[in-house]
Amino acid sequence: MRDGGISMDPRKQQPGGEATALPSMRPARTRQSALGKPSALPQAAFRDGMRIAAGVLLAGLFGLQLLALWRAPAMWQAAEILVQPSAQPLVLGRHELAAPHAERRQFALRKDGRQGWMLRNLSSSVPVTLIRHEGELRSGSALPGAGKQMRIGAALFTINHATDESLSFSGAGHHWHYDGATLSRDGAAQPPCADAGLAARAQGWWNRLMPLSLSAARPLSFGGNVHCGNRLGLSGEEAGAALLYRDHGRLRLAAGAEGAHTALQLASGRADSSSDIRQQEYALDGVEALAVGGTRFHVAARGDSLVLQPGRKVALHGAPEIQLPPGVEWQWRQRALWAAPQSPALWFGLAIALSALLLAKMLASATLPHLHLACARQTVARPALRAETGQPWRTLLLALAAAALLASGIASIVAQRMGQAPGAAYALLLAGGACALWLSMPGRLPLAVAAGLTLAATGLLARLELGLAAGDSSWLRYYLKTAALLAAGSGAIQLFRLWAGRRHAAPALFSMRGIECLLALFAALALLALAAQVLWGDETGVFDMQPVELAKLALAALSAHCLALRMGWHSAAGDGAALRLRWLQLIAPVLLFLALLGLALVQVDDYSPLILLLIWSMGLALTYACAARKRWLAALLLCLAATGVGGIVLLRQAGPEELAHLPVLHAFYADRFQVWLDPARHPHTGQQMLLGAQAIAEGGWRGSDGWFGLSTLGKAAPGALAIPAVQDDFAPSFFLNRHGLASALALWLAQAALVGGLLLTAWRCHATGSAARDFRHAWRARFRSFALCGGAAFVLGHLLLSWGTNLAIFPIMGQPMSFLSAGGSHLLFFLLPLLALDALSTASFEE
Repeated sequence: MRDGGISMDPRKQQPGGEATALPSMRPARTRQSALGKPSALPQAAFRDGMRIAAGVLLAGLFGLQLLALWRAPAMWQAAEILVQPSAQPLVLGRHELAAPHAERRQFALRKDGRQGWMLRNLSSSVPVTLIRHEGELRSGSALPGAGKQMRIGAALFTINHATDESLSFSGAGHHWHYDGATLSRDGAAQPPCADAGLAARAQGWWNRLMPLSLSAARPLSFGGNVHCGNRLGLSGEEAGAALLYRDHGRLRLAAGAEGAHTALQLASGRADSSSDIRQQEYALDGVEALAVGGTRFHVAARGDSLVLQPGRKVALHGAPEIQLPPGVEWQWRQRALWAAPQSPALWFGLAIALSALLLAKMLASATLPHLHLACARQTVARPALRAETGQPWRTLLLALAAAALLASGIASIVAQRMGQAPGAAYALLLAGGACALWLSMPGRLPLAVAAGLTLAATGLLARLELGLAAGDSSWLRYYLKTAALLAAGSGAIQLFRLWAGRRHAAPALFSMRGIECLLALFAALALLALAAQVLWGDETGVFDMQPVELAKLALAALSAHCLALRMGWHSAAGDGAALRLRWLQLIAPVLLFLALLGLALVQVDDYSPLILLLIWSMGLALTYACAARKRWLAALLLCLAATGVGGIVLLRQAGPEELAHLPVLHAFYADRFQVWLDPARHPHTGQQMLLGAQAIAEGGWRGSDGWFGLSTLGKAAPGALAIPAVQDDFAPSFFLNRHGLASALALWLAQAALVGGLLLTAWRCHATGSAARDFRHAWRARFRSFALCGGAAFVLGHLLLSWGTNLAIFPIMGQPMSFLSAGGSHLLFFLLPLLALDALSTASFEE
């Protein structure tokens, strides 16, 4: 009954006016069981069927990971590279340095009697970065200063004024000024280039209007025949022959990708008396480390010898044997898959988490002996009351396990960043503890959470196979990082769930006004992260994260809030005029956020984010049409979707000759459409698609081994690893090659269960909101419904784009597959919060 909007729930009202939270109906069911009704154990087993099925699947998948670790062959890598002084300079390359991405002749080392060890880089495409305590120095580059002269090919420039932030120089008949973002000619910024896109033009205008501290770094390119934008044209030189760019707050001159044969000199006075800056030598005195092609070497002196300790991306060998030139010696080390972490704190935190989970499971078990807890000696003989008495202890244990997993995950990430990554076995236990924590939480396990955990374990298995199959040590970092992020994110989410599960934990925070403030703060944080990527990052992200994933979650939440308010316009419990005004006030930030998000996505050289936004917007619009019973809008959206599918089919069947006149084939993405329509004519640009198709064909229905990948667990896979971006965009191709199309069908079922589970919970939330008499309760249920539908649309878009790219349904578009690809930001900032929202929404039905 409700009177004036106040719930008269007898469970909450006690004599004396105190509101208490009595346990649920378990005691009544237990008493009925004693009167001849079915026992509690079969009912509990039926109620927890989803939890049991998910536990069995997760145990099987983690068992396969354990089997892969057990079957992985022993691999060896160089622990130390000892270089002896010799009469002639020693030339070291990919083979001698154990650096897979170095050149065959990378650099030369010699020992000088006065300056010690000297290094000269021999490669024109792979630089060597010298890391000192005061900063980094890239070989083949130099810091321009006032009074010096730059010679680039035949052109000579005199530097008039130079600071760390700007450079003024004269040459080629003009006076130039460059501040790391904008190039000015004779005091005026140059017009944008004719081939500049919308994002480049917008970035140029931003740099002109904003102060230097807020400008986006843009390099100055020398070469070509046109002065425009940030290009300084030089006749006879290719565009991009030399670059002047901002590096750690200072301007630096370096050779460009097209300047292998272009003279590049920087000297005081006569420039022709100086040698090319790419051929200069560097003293290793004071150098702490070297970085070559992703491989990092710690540098140390041992007597007269130089010791290089490789880390991160180190080549692996099946036996500790290799032919080395005289003067070079290796110290071998076996790959440590089962090694304990160097920090005992990592093991301590994981032990606390697993022990707390085990004790919580013992308290929750109805088949264990009676537990004589304090202050409950007279109630331990009654199973139902015994479970209630153990509930506070179980909550404390779950909170302890979540906190320990959160700390262990963060510590594991820090250890990996410091080059002290724990073994793969530790990551396996860490990820297993995270999944066990999800399964141990009270309440019913939703279908979406069960499917998400299954997909997460499947992705961990694929990344572990990828790491064990590779020829260098860097591929395992995807598995280690994903396990650590899964543990840290799961721990933080479960701590929030346990805190939010307390009745009246924070009524002001969870009120409508409190949630609106949180949403505004969330939107501001996402906007700042996107701005940081535009200013200081690139298309791969900023500060080792992808702000776009956080922005997608914020966009889904803000849009859900606006639609939930829109559905309450005609509610009898709310003021329609006030709600309209509030909705108009809130929809403006959402539109602004959409515009800024679209601008940030256009900056990426790929159109897949725009298609992903289109899928999300159509999915959310269809949800609103169904919720508001606007059949004409739903029919229109379905017709648009069918038109898009038909257009893709027609493009695929037409071929390149019939579509050569279309404008899209002459735009920026023309090469992708040409490769998609006829990959055989473009073997170089279509290498990714051709290698992916070859890997899928080798896999067939039962995998490349014919046993669904079971016989190749932990073994090498050189063919599949040759696919570019196989860890991200083309991770499904590796999965299909290893496990076959039959396993992919099971993966598709799990992905369909994830999307379907999110939509099922959203439908239940919508039904709850429609039946609610109080406006705030209806708004909260509708908010959850629209947020889950928006999240499901984003997940569906990721899956469609990823499968379409790998199966050549669409042109190549760079979108990782949810859970399967190595997308740490996608997992931490989008997928795990979405599963948490689904779990919280499901728990609200049981209250």
